[in-house]
Order: sequence, then C-alpha cells, then structure tokens
Amino acid sequence: MPLYKIENLTYYYPDTTTAALEDINLEIEAGEFILVVGGSGSGKSSLARALAGLIPDFYGGRIGGKTYFQGDEIRTQDRRKLARQVGMVFQDPEKQIVQTQVEAEIAFGLENLGLTNEEMLRRVAEVTCFMGLTPIRGGFTANLSGGQKQKLALAAVLAMQPHVLVLDEPTSQLDPAAAEEILNLVKRLNEEMGFTVIMIEQRLERCYHLADRVLLMAGGKIICDGSARAVAGHTIAGGQPFLPPVTRLFAGLQATSIPLTVKEGRKLLRTRLNTKDGGEERHIVKTASNPGATPIRAACCSSSPHFAGTNRGNVVRLKNLWFTYPDGTEVLEGVNLAVDEGEFVAVLGENGAGKSTMLRQLAGLLQPDRGTVEIFGRDVGKKGYREIRRQVAYLSQNPNDYLFQDTVEEELLFTLENFHMSDTTIVDKMLARFNLARYRRTNPRDLSSGERQRVALASVLVTSPGLIILDEPTRGIDYRLKAELGRFLQQQAAAGRTVILVTHDVEFAAEYAARVVMMFSGRVVSDGSKHDVLGKSVFYAPQLGKMCRGLYDGILTLQEAQQHIYPLFAGPTDRDEILEVSL
Repeated sequence: MPLYKIENLTYYYPDTTTAALEDINLEIEAGEFILVVGGSGSGKSSLARALAGLIPDFYGGRIGGKTYFQGDEIRTQDRRKLARQVGMVFQDPEKQIVQTQVEAEIAFGLENLGLTNEEMLRRVAEVTCFMGLTPIRGGFTANLSGGQKQKLALAAVLAMQPHVLVLDEPTSQLDPAAAEEILNLVKRLNEEMGFTVIMIEQRLERCYHLADRVLLMAGGKIICDGSARAVAGHTIAGGQPFLPPVTRLFAGLQATSIPLTVKEGRKLLRTRLNTKDGGEERHIVKTASNPGATPIRAACCSSSPHFAGTNRGNVVRLKNLWFTYPDGTEVLEGVNLAVDEGEFVAVLGENGAGKSTMLRQLAGLLQPDRGTVEIFGRDVGKKGYREIRRQVAYLSQNPNDYLFQDTVEEELLFTLENFHMSDTTIVDKMLARFNLARYRRTNPRDLSSGERQRVALASVLVTSPGLIILDEPTRGIDYRLKAELGRFLQQQAAAGRTVILVTHDVEFAAEYAARVVMMFSGRVVSDGSKHDVLGKSVFYAPQLGKMCRGLYDGILTLQEAQQHIYPLFAGPTDRDEILEVSL
C-alpha cells in the first residue's frame, strides 16, 4: 500500500474559474524524497496543501477526486492524529508563526498535541540547539529576520516529530550556508530516520540531486514524473528552465547521461580538459584578479562596474553608519558604502547580518544612531527623504505588506494617485512586463506567493524611480520570471537608474548584478565586481563557479560556461563517450 494515493484530484479555489489542480493521479511510497518543480502558479503549493489535508477544508473551494493517506481518505481522518503524522512548512513563515516568543512558538504545537512538560522541554531544547536558534530562543518573533523566521517555522514542525515533511520552499530566505545546513538535515531525516519528504523549491542547485523522484508541474497538472536525470532530459527537451545550472549546462549537449552535482560536473570537465591537453591538467589564471599574467587558456573577464568615486555621481552614500534595535541588538557597525548612478549592486550575507536593516535606512524607515545616510545628496536623517520619496522605490521581504486594494490594477493605480501622477498608461506596461495582465481584475491576495511578489514589485516601480531598493525580490518566483526580472533591472541600470537589492540567491546575483557587497555581523567585509567577490568565495559562489574552480577559473554564469566549455565537447561522437565513461 502506498503512503499517499491521489485519484483524479481536481481543485478550484473559491471564486475562481481556473483549476489550481487538474486531474492529478499520484502515488508516493513511504520514505521517498519527492521534489516538486514548476513555474509560479503551476499548482505546486496547492498539491502540497492537498497532501497536508488542508484543501478544501481550510481554504474552501470545490474539489473532485480522492486523496488517500495510509489507505484512508485524508478528509475523514482525525485532525490531531494527522498533525502527528504530517508536518508542513509554508512558503510564507509569517503566516505560520502565532506566538510572540521563539521558544513558545516551538512549544505551541506540542501543547496542542497534549505532551507532558518533560517531553516538551526535551523536544524544544533539542530542536532549538540543532537549528541554531539558541542565541534567539527568548527573542521576540516579530523582530526576527526573514531567514530566522523560516528556520523557526521549520523547527516548530520538526519538534512535533512527524513522519511526513511537506516543505514549501523551506530555504527561500536562508543564506547559502544556512540553506545547506537545513537541506543536510532534511536529507538525514529522510535517509537515516525514514521520513517521507515532499519538497517544493525554486533554487534547484541546492536540492535537485537529493530527490528520488521529481514532479514537474504546469497548469495545475503533473506533466512529468520520474528520476532526476529522466526529468532533466524531459525538461531540456521541452525548452523549460527548471534545472540547476550544472545540469542545464551539460543537458544542452544532448548527452545520454547528465551530471546532477558539482562533483559529477567537475569529474566530467577534468576528464575532458585532460583529453584536450594530452593528459596534462591545466589551470587558468583569472585575468580579472591578476591582470599582468598571461593566461594559459582564455579566462572569462568581467566588465568593471562604475564604483563610487569614478565618473558617475553618488546616488547613495552611507558614512560610518551604526544602528541598534530597542532590545539592545546592535545590527549595523560602522557601515561605509557608496553607490553611483546606474549601478546594479547585490548585497549578500548571512541571516541577521544587517542587510535588511541597511535597506530600511536607505528607505527612510529607520534613523541611524550614528553616521549619515545620503540619498541623491540629501541627508535622509534630517527629513530630507520627503523631498525625494517619489524617486525611491522600496520593496520589503514581505509582499503582503503592499497589498490592500481589491484588484491588481488598483494596487498600481493607488501608487500613482499617492504621488499625484496622472499618466496611467504605465500601468498597462508594468502589468505586461511582470506577466500580470491576466490578473488585472483579480484580488492580489488570491494569487500565489510568487505572483503576489510580482504585484508588489510592480506597485513600487510604477513611478519609474531613480533608486530601486529591493529586499529578496526573487523569493517565490520561478526561473523564467527571475530571468525577466534580472533583465528588467539591468535595463533600468543601463538607463541610469540605480539598483540595490538584498538577496540570498547567489545564482541571480552572479547572472545579473555587476557589483557585489558582502555583509557579516553588521559590517561590509567585501565589495567589488561580481567576479572578484563571488569568484573568491566558497559558500557564496554560484554552482558553475564551484564546478569550474581550479579547472577553468573566471566562470560564474551559464552563458560564460557555454562560451568556454562547449568547445571542449565539439565532437559529437567522443562527447557522448566521455559523458558515459565519466558518470
């Protein structure tokens, strides 16, 4: 008997005419690791909710077909018993956290299960330590960073010790090191303790290789179900982008066997380099970091960004910036940063490093304890922000903070009215730009998380601001939409606008930003071109950078890898032979 069996499942959310799930047939065995991929609005989260027994009873709407869990229809099962068996971490941690204190949040589910105080104390202590939440165990949940809230939501579920974990983008707000830690934990729970894991993820470089099976969804349907390698072949054949960079690189060669990990990709690349060089391994001297050296093989060079103090005027200047929250937590410690007109800067760093706090200073939402914040030459700390607010767009981590109108169109019109702008034709352009035209009359709160993110983004950019400040703008959006956003932001920078974004998406930063700033413990610890900063990093390197390090230095992006690595596999006959032997 399979753990889950879904028969002809079709589901409509309330007041919608398009099925969120259509004719789903699926079986999941106990102990499997299932990865669900697909575009925003493809039905991934709806499938997760069905597996957790939440639709239609919690969300309403119309449903057809059956979902069975352990042989019984899931809607007929006792909710308390089901909660002991199935734990779900939602896409938006703010919706899952109900207590005001960290330890109380972890204990909340245990109290509802009726456990003894001794058992609750043991479980809370164990999961708090394991998840690295000990330093904030007494903290106020509203003051946590997005990543800390995500870890807390997962900790609260793990404390209940379910046998099935349904995870909806559990690492979307985590820095690379913390994401690896969480995924290693999930892998251990699956392999060593027999947990069944159903995971939805957009950043596939982190987890694609972990899955026993991959479900590819589109339009509320499962269009492909199989092993990671089999689905990779189907994905690339269909021209879809839902693959990690290493897999996409080699899948483009149309080989019979495709690497899924950095290790497999390095092995294949090393084999091919040795073949081309007559068995002698060659290393690349990266011209960007050593301009006087003569490279053995052509390295990828980045164009130098316009750094502060060059031929463009400063749009942002932070001077010796310090900030401490009311609870005594010192978040910014002497930050100095200058960003020029037309720059595209990505800010990376660990959760709690002060990145979002720095953006709030730029947006005029917080006042520094010491130091100054200058935007367009005006000191924001001296009420200068009011004069320039139309020129500044700020999007925080939570898109729900921006959505309070009845339709998507009204959200954008509200921003224009707020700034007394009469040209409403830009609304049509922004809806088209962010693929939202079909949702013009839809209530934004009825959209998926990724779609709400795009609505919020469109609502702050509709004024054509000179400074664009974005906090985790790629959260919850798929590869295709992420590429469109990246190109849009590059166009804005090319037009002379300044873009500053905080992100944990290293692949996005490597692909589209020109300059990268790294923050740790409230300080700027690295600042330079993306090739200089990411190329030297271990945890904050993109997947292709990790694969090529020491073999073909200087490569960060898929386009760079295709340009320099594809010629190594020019012969179609020996290309497939090398791939099969290496893997």
